[in-house]
Amino acid sequence: MRAAATSTAFSLLSPSRLRTSAPTTSSLPYRRRPRIAAMAAAASSFRPEAARSPPAVEPPAPPLSKFKVALCQLSVTADKARNIARARAAIESAAADGAKLVLLPEIWNGPYSNESFPEYAEDIEAGGDAAPSFSMMSDVARSLQITLVGGSISERSGNSLYNTCCVFGSDGKLKGKHRKVHLFDIDIPGKITFQESKTLTAGQDLTVVDTDVGRIGIGICYDIRFQELAMLYAARGAHLLCYPGAFNMTTGPLHWELLQRARAADNQLFVATCAPARDTSSSYVAWGHSTLVGPFGEVIATTEHDESTIIAEIDYSLIEQRRQFLPLRHQRRGDLYQLVDVQGSGSK
Repeated sequence: MRAAATSTAFSLLSPSRLRTSAPTTSSLPYRRRPRIAAMAAAASSFRPEAARSPPAVEPPAPPLSKFKVALCQLSVTADKARNIARARAAIESAAADGAKLVLLPEIWNGPYSNESFPEYAEDIEAGGDAAPSFSMMSDVARSLQITLVGGSISERSGNSLYNTCCVFGSDGKLKGKHRKVHLFDIDIPGKITFQESKTLTAGQDLTVVDTDVGRIGIGICYDIRFQELAMLYAARGAHLLCYPGAFNMTTGPLHWELLQRARAADNQLFVATCAPARDTSSSYVAWGHSTLVGPFGEVIATTEHDESTIIAEIDYSLIEQRRQFLPLRHQRRGDLYQLVDVQGSGSK
């Protein structure tokens, strides 16, 4: 785990250090105060509120401002029953260690392949025996009274298959369901070729869920590459973005941490990712490296590629603190650009 390795960098972002480098207006010499006021007036003329349509909302006061999150990096086999039992054991262990929010990886109940998606798919609407992974997650969230971002599983709905993340409340009820919006269709010659669209259908909705641990925006793996999605979630008042993901051995080393830190820093919020453990005998080899990133883009905790569970602390007070240090929301140029939330504006 790299939490200790990042402690020095994180300390450089501590409130005491940053506060001394940015004197308040009242402490400035009188001759500089008009300049500050002029800068504020200029920013207002740039219409920052118009840079988001509809206008961005502030994150709501969360039920918990500080809590432990667990990222369960699971090994995945072709044995679905084994995968379900192992996932449950990891969730129970994390809750015993104090986690109030638990994340699972992308496609954790079976192999990540176009051949396996139909075989391991579950009918979430039917539930019961038609959805054993879904039923386990609902039951364990209720029994442990935790919020569970259930990674993703292959979902069958009518004649379509989706890569779907289910979010459960501490009562075990389904609070939100995100179907992967951006399908993983890539071709890097000599490295990796994959086309999810051969078997899967793209989701049509953004997913923001109010939970016992705050407002969470959900994406799945390839969704993290599209900054617009994260920006819309931030504009809807998310405290935290969760991305179950299984980056591979080509893109993982280059982009996995980079994208997480970018999404967190750009939007000044927390980002949590959870990957499957690496299996070099699999047809698709995952990079691993589940990670928690803070609102300054700092890596709070991460792990390597083996099966493991990270438990780290999220402190939402850092969001407003960092946004005061870098007041990006008041500096956007609504006179030059605008991000439109099509669904949020009511015009699909």
